[in-house]
Amino acid sequence: MNQLQQRQLKAATQYMQQQQGHDHSGHGVDHIQRVVRLTTKLCQQENVAVFVPVLAATLHDVIDDKVVTNVAQSRLALSVFFNQQKITPKDQKAVWQIIDHLSFSANLKQHYVLSLAGQIVQDADRLDAIGALGIARAFYYGGHKGQPLYDPAIKPRSNLTKTTYRKQAVPVINHFYEKLLLLKDELNTVSGKKMANRRQQVMLDFLVEFKQEWQGQV
Repeated sequence: MNQLQQRQLKAATQYMQQQQGHDHSGHGVDHIQRVVRLTTKLCQQENVAVFVPVLAATLHDVIDDKVVTNVAQSRLALSVFFNQQKITPKDQKAVWQIIDHLSFSANLKQHYVLSLAGQIVQDADRLDAIGALGIARAFYYGGHKGQPLYDPAIKPRSNLTKTTYRKQAVPVINHFYEKLLLLKDELNTVSGKKMANRRQQVMLDFLVEFKQEWQGQV
């Protein structure tokens, strides 16, 4: 990575911090920092140049409708930022392709085939959604949205669309069955899949303990 790219990544980090520094939905600066670290690690393991993946990892939530209220305005602002920082058209296109097709909800209707760089960022983002951190973030987001913890009478849904997936009344525990437990088998890279195994088991063990305690069995 050359000096210009290093400066561009530094500017992207500052831009992300300005946009997400006050987030309380589980998609704040700490989330991005973890995704960037995981992206860097996966790039090294998969022998992929880091600039585009790390740039996409840094900025992937600044246009997300879970984080921003005006997606169109946020997209325009990001385009302006890219041009101000002299990100090449080729790299801009690569980053847009990643962040536009990265999320779980974006792939509910059809599965997008990402570049290897995109697969790495997607794996990093999904790894941060599972395991102990995934559990913490699920309840943090659920509290932010006013979702109930659990209701055994409300069963997890299937055949979700983006609209139904975002329905706020769904208990947090259902989110594990509707998304989080599915992510391990949807990871792309060999390295990402290996890292997911431990995190998956953490969630499975948690759900067993949670339901036993909910029923007063332990």
